[in-house]
Amino acid sequence: MCPLYLHNTMDEDLKNKYDSLKSMGLNIDLTRGRPASDQLDLSDEMLSIVPPSHTEEGIDIRNYGHPLGIKQARVLASSLLGSEYETTAVCEQSSLLICYQTVLAMYLMGKPKAWKDINKPSFICPTPGFDRHFRILEDFEIDTICVPFQEDGIDLIALERALKSERNVVGGIFVPRHSNPTGHTYSDSNIKQLLALFKQHAKDSICIFDHAYMFHDFDTTIKQSSLWGLAVDAGMEDKTIIMSSFSKITFGGGGISYFAAGKQLFDMVINQRGGMMVCPDKINQMRHCMFFNDKEALLGHMDQHAAILKPKFDLVINMLENLDPKLGSFSKPTGGYFVSFDTAKGLAKRTVSICKELGLLLTPAGSTYPNFDDPNDSNIRLAPTAATIKEIKTSMQIFEVALTIAYLEAN
Repeated sequence: MCPLYLHNTMDEDLKNKYDSLKSMGLNIDLTRGRPASDQLDLSDEMLSIVPPSHTEEGIDIRNYGHPLGIKQARVLASSLLGSEYETTAVCEQSSLLICYQTVLAMYLMGKPKAWKDINKPSFICPTPGFDRHFRILEDFEIDTICVPFQEDGIDLIALERALKSERNVVGGIFVPRHSNPTGHTYSDSNIKQLLALFKQHAKDSICIFDHAYMFHDFDTTIKQSSLWGLAVDAGMEDKTIIMSSFSKITFGGGGISYFAAGKQLFDMVINQRGGMMVCPDKINQMRHCMFFNDKEALLGHMDQHAAILKPKFDLVINMLENLDPKLGSFSKPTGGYFVSFDTAKGLAKRTVSICKELGLLLTPAGSTYPNFDDPNDSNIRLAPTAATIKEIKTSMQIFEVALTIAYLEAN
């Protein structure tokens, strides 16, 4: 059904665009940040690798045991994170899973006090943020304290205000490079001050850095020192955990993940994992180590990803730049998987709804805030990575029509 606005307007051009797009019977999905098939093709050679049955140390990778992962994988992971080998572990699938296991471990066994025994524990969350992070906290009934961004990372004034005024802050969760969905990359200075504020005002809390997009630049991006090195320099290594994965490097759900943490937190997460699983997939770890024998090989692989992704993001940005500025503003990421669009106040839900009518599926409006509560009903996450160039062009045409109708209805 044609939107009410178009029934009551003389804007024939807009109505014709709506009708034309509607008649195409489209079904384009930009809801999640998924690699495209040609990105996955880059790792197909791995499927033909037959790893040896034993490591150089004589460990049978086909069998149980070795919960920290095989040595080759741990050495690779520690080189990527800049962390100590002894407190670096290699796991399965995604960094998100390690995030969940970390919160679970602290909830049940946290020191100096388990979070389950704390009255109304709360977490610092930069927003707009990652919906799956919010879901973890919701599962444990941990309150979220939303803090906005500044140009080079989290808004430090707002962070300090929150840490000073809020009781029972037990942690914060951050995506420090190409943040989901805004694309922010935290400067070294921002991270240092972030850690210092937690150390000063919430000394018993932990900082979780989900470094999911650590190697996902597709354009010039500021250099970032080893987060682990920054945590050590800040005297916060015992309260910091950093995780990443190969989920968007090799295969979705078929990669490996890895993390580093201070000794007490590291042991706590490993202990928690030990109650959930018998051991990680060491065969897959070995296969990845044979495919990426060092960091340089991985960086070369990511250059191929960048060559695929950059034209898609350039197209999105170029088409958004042609929109009337009164309709909203948007991020211009240099890496990662998303573009964040902020509509004029109160238009996000309606825009997403009209997009759906025209065959374009977007992440539900409000998803980038805890409990779907976007105070301005404005943020929309666009995920163009899995779409073709043709689909992206059509998607942006739909988005413009939907956004324009939403704006005219409201005004």
